[in-house]
Amino acid sequence: MLMPLKTLFLNPPSFEKFDGGAGSRWPATREIESYWYPVWLAYPAGLLEGSRLLDASPHHVSPEETINACKDYEFLVLFTSTVGWSGDQRLAESIKKANPSIHIAFVGPPVTTSPDRALSECPVLDFVCRREFDYAVIEFAQGKPLNEILGVSYLLDGKVVHNPDRPQVDNLDAMPWATKVYKRDLDVTRYNVPFLLHPFVALYSTRGCPAQCTFCLWPQTLSGHAWRKRSTEDVAAELAWAKQNFPEVKEFYFDDDTFNIQKARTIELCAKLKPLVLTWSCNSRVTTDYETLNAMKEAGCRLLIVGFESGDPQILKNIKKGATVQRALDFARDCHELGLILHGDFILGLPGETRESIHNTIKFAKRLDCETIQVSIAHALPGTELFDYAEQNGFITNDAMSDEAGHQMAHIEYPGLPTEYIMEMVHKFYDEYFFRPKAALRVVWRAIINHDIPRLYTEARSFMELRAQRNKAVRDAREANAHTARSNFAERDGRA
Repeated sequence: MLMPLKTLFLNPPSFEKFDGGAGSRWPATREIESYWYPVWLAYPAGLLEGSRLLDASPHHVSPEETINACKDYEFLVLFTSTVGWSGDQRLAESIKKANPSIHIAFVGPPVTTSPDRALSECPVLDFVCRREFDYAVIEFAQGKPLNEILGVSYLLDGKVVHNPDRPQVDNLDAMPWATKVYKRDLDVTRYNVPFLLHPFVALYSTRGCPAQCTFCLWPQTLSGHAWRKRSTEDVAAELAWAKQNFPEVKEFYFDDDTFNIQKARTIELCAKLKPLVLTWSCNSRVTTDYETLNAMKEAGCRLLIVGFESGDPQILKNIKKGATVQRALDFARDCHELGLILHGDFILGLPGETRESIHNTIKFAKRLDCETIQVSIAHALPGTELFDYAEQNGFITNDAMSDEAGHQMAHIEYPGLPTEYIMEMVHKFYDEYFFRPKAALRVVWRAIINHDIPRLYTEARSFMELRAQRNKAVRDAREANAHTARSNFAERDGRA
């Protein structure tokens, strides 16, 4: 039997401190340097003998070092993102130039939604994978002809060929443990998320999300809405192994889209996690009831990441959130009562946003009183329902979702709501929230008891530096708009 192609799975270098595509639902350079694990690449890397997973950004591997590393491989699988696409394309071209015999495949949302564009813009690609790609890349590495591999697109005689779609992976227990690949290829101390204990390890216990949120990237482009779950026995066994093999890790994080969406399964899993005596966190929806939350707390759950998004009832309906303001408040009350820490995610610039709704969301966030929050700018990522809505209504002002450093920039503009106003309100949101004595003291106290004061200082400094840069960008945009308005007025006055 022939050995498979020597394969490198790559989460590529990009902007400095860029949290890229293979683990990030919202690829960007964060206000505070953060990195999610490249979980999507870990599974095929665990399936293919002799492969390696390289996560460039958190390990500070430069483009030049990446190109040099690729000289030792026969096949490259690169996870690309919408924000990083241009740089990833240039990197692939440089890799091909340095190693002309290497085969290159791109995976990820951009090549799922626009395979024709990807293949036409980046001629060094052998093929791209649409949606889940685990077994497609394995089959290619093992020598299967492209025309027999489901879920791939490629060029043949100058024309794009789209093979039939590949069924989603249903038997998740047959997949390798991502944590074993981390142990083999990654340095877990390189991964930092401000509201998680450091170091932490992330993994999935499910794939897919039945929720219909119009802005969310993974279910609409990669994993789909069909919710598939690992057995609770398999999840508990992996965590038992990980606890033993990562003694330095302080927290395990379930990065599932909706970890606790099914009550019976969550309680069953918690019963198996409780004897392991772990500290863990997860994503959660506000529809989770008190009994389930209590079971999670008793099993070692410390923190919940919750997408509250907006405090405006109509906006929640517009984005098909499947939750209400009151339900969110009741959920937060239950979490506070149980001692579960909340990290709240909010988005400014969603459909229906107004100046009033932004102020209502800030007030709503204060009522929720989460320990930490993240305020994001609405991005209309291709492949999402939000993108279709914004494009059809002419609300996308430009294609630049990020600045030259990869930071989020507002690119959706509604009548009466300029993009620079949304940018300004992001920092007003943070200021009003965290400069409350109660909130500030809570963050400092938590850093003290977790022995994270140096980390808090570094993160605060990074945030304030970016804040100053963005405030300058807002001022510059206002001055440019004012100058344009004066010029237009002068031109009309001259014609008169």
